[in-house]
Amino acid sequence: MADLIVFGEDWGGLPSSTQHLISHLMKRHRVIWVNSIGMRSPQFSLRDIKRVWQKMLAMLKRNSEPAQTPSEQIPPIIINPRVLPFHRSKRVRLLNKRLLLKDINRAIEQEGFDQVILWLSLPTAVDMVGSLNERASIYYCGDDFEGLDGVDHTMVKPLEQELAEKVDLILVVSKTLARKFTHPNTIILPHGVDYPLFSSPAARPHDLPGNGPIAGFYGSISAWLETDILAQSAIALPSWQFVFIGDIKTDVSSLQALPNVHFLGARPHHQLPSYIQHWNVAMLPFRNNKQIAACNPLKLREYLASGTPIAATSFPAVREYENLLAIQSPKEPFSRVILRANELREEKASRQNRVATESWQHRATQLEALINHLSR
Repeated sequence: MADLIVFGEDWGGLPSSTQHLISHLMKRHRVIWVNSIGMRSPQFSLRDIKRVWQKMLAMLKRNSEPAQTPSEQIPPIIINPRVLPFHRSKRVRLLNKRLLLKDINRAIEQEGFDQVILWLSLPTAVDMVGSLNERASIYYCGDDFEGLDGVDHTMVKPLEQELAEKVDLILVVSKTLARKFTHPNTIILPHGVDYPLFSSPAARPHDLPGNGPIAGFYGSISAWLETDILAQSAIALPSWQFVFIGDIKTDVSSLQALPNVHFLGARPHHQLPSYIQHWNVAMLPFRNNKQIAACNPLKLREYLASGTPIAATSFPAVREYENLLAIQSPKEPFSRVILRANELREEKASRQNRVATESWQHRATQLEALINHLSR
């Protein structure tokens, strides 16, 4: 049975697709999880200073320790990478590689890892490929990093190209991402959903507004949201309450000025069903850009699993489910899309049935077969 070394985001936050998949694989595979290796050099900003400080504190902790997981899983060993976030420099890359190899090899020896498979979700981990006597390596591409907000695109693009040439298998989450790569072993593995969590009835939270229907969104409140059409919708639908759950990372002043708009802050992943199940409409109000064209948002299937009607701008991932939700047509006010979605409330069972077989467990079973093939 292969052992996995995973280079992903920081373990324990809102779960990414990598964390969902690896969490299921941990029932059968031992895992060393290397926390995030940055995708850009830090800037002199409050957000980046805070992030650097958190990373420094993490590095001061014992550098390989078991994570907290459900009792049926073998907990991953977490490594907080001691690296410098200046990946343009060849000297820094060489230093980072030496530091990482020292920590990872120590964990491999302590845990007795044998047939190692590398899983890389970040191009900045490219120098690890071929350095750990691994059986095989996988690049899991969940986003178009060339269009992703907050990423140093000129730095990441050549690293991703180098990584794509080195690995044995590339997994992508959408057809758009698949077209980026010429690697013969490029396979589409769409996102899944925690169907039992989002489909099981949950109690209404006390902090939801009680005066009127609710249109809601959860996730990172970032530059990819169409804040203009959201403000216009809130003005056009004064009897509706607009609820946003997540960390604010962009200018939302036009929304905050409106009396029927509410920002509730971030919530743990397991609490999200209790919110979405009590919205009248769930929104996917994304901009039309390169990042969104390639994305396959986790919340799309979570929205569907909850059964809540969905109003969305038009992008490739939602068009796969176009008969189950309301998608904005050219020049159509988004407020009208919300009202059209609300008319679909009787089709709850159809939405849920559509994703009942798209669970993370099902995706992990598909992934298990690929890993077993690479391990031979």
